[in-house]
Amino acid sequence: MQMDPIQLFKQNRFIMDYREQSQAVMEFFHYNPYKTSTYQNRVKDLHKQSYKREALANALYTLNQQWGAPEATKENIERLKDEQSVVVIGGQQAGLLTGPMYTINKIISIIQFSKQQEEVLEIPVIPVFWIAGEDHDYGEINHVYLPDPDESRMQKFSIGQPVYEKRSISHISLDKQQATKWLDTLFKQLEETEFTKTLRTSLQECVEESNTYVDFFARIIHQLFSEEGLVLIDSGNPQVRELEADYFEQIIEKQPQFSKKVSDLTQELKRAGYAISLDVEPTNGHLFYHLDGERILLERNEQGDWVGKQNEVRFTTKELTDIARNNPKVLSNNVVTRPLMQDMLFPSLAFIGGPGEIGYWSVLKPCFEALQLTMPPVVPRLSFTFIDRNIKKAMAKHTISSEKAINYGVKVDKTYWLSSQSNPPLDQLANQVKEAVRDVHRPLRDVAKSIRSDVGELADKNLYYLQRDIEFLEKRIQKALEEKYAHGLREYDAIQLAVHPESGLQERVWNIFHWINQYGTEFIQQLAKESCSFENDHYVIYL
Repeated sequence: MQMDPIQLFKQNRFIMDYREQSQAVMEFFHYNPYKTSTYQNRVKDLHKQSYKREALANALYTLNQQWGAPEATKENIERLKDEQSVVVIGGQQAGLLTGPMYTINKIISIIQFSKQQEEVLEIPVIPVFWIAGEDHDYGEINHVYLPDPDESRMQKFSIGQPVYEKRSISHISLDKQQATKWLDTLFKQLEETEFTKTLRTSLQECVEESNTYVDFFARIIHQLFSEEGLVLIDSGNPQVRELEADYFEQIIEKQPQFSKKVSDLTQELKRAGYAISLDVEPTNGHLFYHLDGERILLERNEQGDWVGKQNEVRFTTKELTDIARNNPKVLSNNVVTRPLMQDMLFPSLAFIGGPGEIGYWSVLKPCFEALQLTMPPVVPRLSFTFIDRNIKKAMAKHTISSEKAINYGVKVDKTYWLSSQSNPPLDQLANQVKEAVRDVHRPLRDVAKSIRSDVGELADKNLYYLQRDIEFLEKRIQKALEEKYAHGLREYDAIQLAVHPESGLQERVWNIFHWINQYGTEFIQQLAKESCSFENDHYVIYL
């Protein structure tokens, strides 16, 4: 497996300024993630805080045990009881078959960064992945994309289980019959390899042993990273909510101190030209209340009460605090308060985030300060594009660099290549012929116009028909060229589909199981054991 760093040219401005450590951006964070001293200072700050280590470890053991956790994970959960231990944490929704590849990239980032920091700091540094089970957007996790080579596009495969309520993913039961049918459909799409049978059996076992979508996700992750000691947590689990009870109380109490500041900061950054993917108002409560299986986003009204957006519920602050203390399982966090809860539960040495996450973390500094906390160092996750032998060979044949293809795709190159197969290029030749006809035809038009206007109009129309016939012939020749050079065009289509699908990065569309079916899981385990620099934009992985 060969690995090369490349630069990304189409990143949003915020993440570019963040990587360059621009003061205009760094002032919104407590730590600079690129300074070595940051993590020593962070450890000192963490040791001033107290954590429910014993209770947290017990909850984590129960959860991970039921997901078939490997011994390395159990050992890391035990290490979490050590008062010196810290964690590197990041999270994502529980996508089917792990969802888009950026989820796997994020997990690899968490594992690699944990190892790097444990070696430097000489204390236990534990990799933790936060499964966002409290999220309720089922439409975002109920499908995967796989390549359809015949049509040179990605094909969407959605599971046939309908869900109509806004229910947290943790509480959606997995329809095992539908999941099995869905897997059968997927594997008809995949090429048969030496790994296919074992992979199909393994995934079917995960289906049979899972009750929810979170269970299915967690079991797969533990199988993929069985040697890395990765600890999983489901934010929607009732046992976890019990641990969060007094933290919910603190958030409720401090909400007036940060909600308006978060809204103001968001607008400030947007006015500065930064695209922050966060839609907040000063009245947002930043907590959900669960009623009859659905999540209701709470806001603060003019009287200071907590109300549902559609007035479904209404609580005074005291009533909501009592709920947090006595029945925390009916509360959950939103995108603003989840990082706070994460940091109160875990001694977080660093948070690993994607570009969008880092953007909205930039407005959370007032939230942490209201709770007398410091925001953990926010580290951009590693980003990968996987290129197999066939794609690498096609790119070499057409002298296309990985950096160019990943950043811009090859559609323009494809057009130029086809045009170059005729000498001179077809569009150039057609334009020359049309220009020559126009010149030769000009004396006739001049004479016609000098005789009478209607005859002049007839001459103009005659030229139009001649030009149209040339364009018709050009299109027929173009089609014949495409048929003659179909193999070369398919190579360009394959490159585009592999490294720049939907005009974006591979990691946002492809699913990792396409590659696992081709190469097994060894390349993932090998990548988890690497030590990549987190200062590079992107890595190309040649399989």
